[in-house]
Amino acid sequence: MTCPPSEVGHIGRIPVRNLWLLMLYASELFRQIDEDKIFVEENPDDIPDLVAEILIRQVERRLKRNLTFGYRTREAECSRVRGRIIHLATERRRLLDKGRVACRFEELTVDTPRNRYVRAALERLSAIVHRPGLARQCRSLAASLQLMGVTGEKPDRSKVSVERFGRHDVHDRPMVVAAHLAFDLALPTETFGSKLLCVPDREIHWIRRLYEKGVAGFYDVVLSRLGWHVTAGKTLSWPIESKTSGMARILPSMRTDIILDHPAQGRRIVIDTKFNEILASGWYRAETLRSGFLYQIYAYLRSQEDTDGQLAQHASGLLLHPSVDEMIDEAVVIQGHEIRFATVDLGGTAQEIRKQLLGMCG
Repeated sequence: MTCPPSEVGHIGRIPVRNLWLLMLYASELFRQIDEDKIFVEENPDDIPDLVAEILIRQVERRLKRNLTFGYRTREAECSRVRGRIIHLATERRRLLDKGRVACRFEELTVDTPRNRYVRAALERLSAIVHRPGLARQCRSLAASLQLMGVTGEKPDRSKVSVERFGRHDVHDRPMVVAAHLAFDLALPTETFGSKLLCVPDREIHWIRRLYEKGVAGFYDVVLSRLGWHVTAGKTLSWPIESKTSGMARILPSMRTDIILDHPAQGRRIVIDTKFNEILASGWYRAETLRSGFLYQIYAYLRSQEDTDGQLAQHASGLLLHPSVDEMIDEAVVIQGHEIRFATVDLGGTAQEIRKQLLGMCG
């Protein structure tokens, strides 16, 4: 059963379709899709269908060239020695009297964690795509993989993520990237049935990370073509002049979410994404900016003034929050650095989200 676009709900106040859009931006797949597929930004409801098309195409290509095999460890009673003898089992079962021996050996198999992961992704996508034909293709390919011997349980994502790609299996990479995104897309719909889902702490943490990675991925793809250099998750060094022996152990590190550099224009924007309300209750006023975030972005800017020439000396900062009830876009210049406080409406249309994100560096 596929999910009609009109029935896809919300997590908190955010439409699931906009979470799908952030997932696409955060994914390596966004950097790989054809230019003519970028239209999917205008209709995020089609993102599961796009991912299904890409995964189907990649799996079909692998089937034409044969799936990548791998080794797995097996234990069996053999009529001749294979690999290493399991002496205890051989003696306990008196296998030598029967002309057999217990062995532990490696064998080639198509039932690898990677192939099982892809088969499970096809099965998962078949439940969330909107076009019945795509759902049938996903189920058919999953069944084909099972008939070929890919029968094991879906492995943990972490087990697949740590695998390295060599020259012999580099063509598996696009397939695995699409499978990762397929499971991401399915996350918000796993509790499908309630139109408005609550947001427990674990989901808040997940959405916060998605928000950060989605904004970084969007800027990386869109701004890189316009002369910007995009860096995500960079650790900054404190300009330490001296320190006591135990300070290194307890001094907090500085890690930025996103840095946008445009060398030709001499511009640097240090962005910190915050997944909470931009304003809080103050001691002497009804609303105020969160002081801790202001101190944080101020430290990022001032501490790096002597590191990168003009880019660092005139860098600006941006604290980017999702909007709650109202849009805010205010700025202040402190000791030569502009610090901007802005919101992006994750409840808006995809075109509005894109326009707002681009406007932050205009």
